[in-house]
Amino acid sequence: MQSASGRYTMVFNGEAYNYESIRRELIETGNAPSWRGHSDTEVLLAAFEAWGLEAAVQRFVGMFAFALWDANERKLHLVRDRMGVKPLYFAPTADALLFGSELKAMTVAEEFPHAVNRDALGLYMKYAYVPAPYTIYENVWKVRPGTIVTIDADGAYNERAYWSLRDVIARATADRFAGNHEEATDELQRILAESVKLRMISDVPLGVFLSGGVDSSLVASVMQAQSSAPVKTFTIGFREAEYDEATYAAAVAKHLGTDHTELYVTASDALDVIPRLPDIYDEPFADSSQIPTFLVSRLAREKVTVSLSGDGGDEFFGGYHRYFLGRKLWDKVDRVPRVTRRAASAALRAVPMTVWNTVLSPKRRFVPTALRRDRAGERIHKFARAMTSVTSDSLYYEIVTQWTNSVLAARNLPIGITTPSEWPRLTDMIEQMMFFDQISYLPDDILVKVDRASMAVSLEAREPLLDHRLIEFAWRLPLNMKLRHGGGKWILKNLLARYIPDSLIDRPKMGFGMPIDHWLRGPLRGWAESLLDERRLREDGFFDVAAIRAKWTEHNTGRGEWQNYVWTVLMFQAWLDARRGEAVQPVSELPPALSVPAAS
Repeated sequence: MQSASGRYTMVFNGEAYNYESIRRELIETGNAPSWRGHSDTEVLLAAFEAWGLEAAVQRFVGMFAFALWDANERKLHLVRDRMGVKPLYFAPTADALLFGSELKAMTVAEEFPHAVNRDALGLYMKYAYVPAPYTIYENVWKVRPGTIVTIDADGAYNERAYWSLRDVIARATADRFAGNHEEATDELQRILAESVKLRMISDVPLGVFLSGGVDSSLVASVMQAQSSAPVKTFTIGFREAEYDEATYAAAVAKHLGTDHTELYVTASDALDVIPRLPDIYDEPFADSSQIPTFLVSRLAREKVTVSLSGDGGDEFFGGYHRYFLGRKLWDKVDRVPRVTRRAASAALRAVPMTVWNTVLSPKRRFVPTALRRDRAGERIHKFARAMTSVTSDSLYYEIVTQWTNSVLAARNLPIGITTPSEWPRLTDMIEQMMFFDQISYLPDDILVKVDRASMAVSLEAREPLLDHRLIEFAWRLPLNMKLRHGGGKWILKNLLARYIPDSLIDRPKMGFGMPIDHWLRGPLRGWAESLLDERRLREDGFFDVAAIRAKWTEHNTGRGEWQNYVWTVLMFQAWLDARRGEAVQPVSELPPALSVPAAS
């Protein structure tokens, strides 16, 4: 769409939820054009003409990615929303600049550089996703969240942040919330109610994903409180009890009086989805909950066009177990000589994962409750490796890392969580880990998973817990309003208790996982074996074949719980299979180290 004067032309993906208030401001200040319609796109273009790009984008509340051509200055601006809910890619070539919301829109171009970036592949193997600003392809980039990439007519680049989480944290921690916990809960309720209200504005049917956990239950509760009719809620269940949250979701839905729909997922359902994953995600992506996320999106799309989600609660309110376990571990091991730590680490890893799983099973009543865990072996082995960490930061890397560079020849590319100059000043290890997740795991894994899965079925997913005003308030809260009694999200639970009984809140966190460990040893085994065939791996030429095969064999024989590691390789192999027509073969030598396009 072109602006009224013809200066600006915009290609826009997403939503500016507050466009009506921006429209009113334009009218009140005498900056309104002769309106041609009622879309948010037209309002945003008018805002650019009235206030300029950066002043306008500061006013936007929403999820968006857009390209804005300024005909007067002959510059193209690529802009992504603050938290990176919506994707935006670009690829500079000798004769063109390619950009789009999906890589598949760009790969068809004759100029597209199809070669696999080995160094980015190394990042993928570590984290199970490719972190921004990189992609799996050489010289193809992601626009980072909260930034503007400007390209002028001469091809010079400039990247600048219009919203910085680091700056938000600096301001928030210098101005901590001074009220008591009830006043904090009141303020959280006010901000969240406004965020949900904005995201309920729709001229099409809308609903909400409901897992039965704190975050989605809270969003559903606030939605239902603002709706005169039963809100439509959707959940996925599993027959494997340790993964199933559907019963909790059904109980929450019944209490709230929502119009609830649930679907139980089988290995057959997963098999049906797997062939679609490379096309849905465009580059290797290995969070196995991508499958139930796609299935719940497809389920919701049968009845609604827009669905709200509870993503962001764990990262901003301290919901992950690793925050507590990581700090406890660091507090203990930091006082122990490194040589002793290495010996203890070796001793813990000497006990097979399957033995730890049996000894610390939730069914073992003689074991203290705090020690019982599903898949305890995998956690213990991971934390045993973390015990050898030199700093708390390196302990976090160990916790979130899967494969190391020893499995393939790759250089360590800099990303936000490994670049201290991009970090805020935080003295508490848990807040530091939360920040790391907010700039990496959340935008590059969680939001990618939800956006691609939902868009694949033409469902729009909206994220009320990621409203930037709520994020700014969350960082003002003292940590003791998030973490209490050995658990996280205390203030979210305190607010949720205003809507549903405590019995539906106080239960173990399960996450949105799937029984991939069982399925890889059963109905998915043949599919996996074909992708991990030794000759096939050797011919592709990316990995240390012996290391990959060893993990696969250990998993199959029950000597290890390596499903996450194996799934990461499988998703790359499946992506590679789907791209056989492209020139994705590895280069014979390591390519030059990547760098972000240089600022002009």
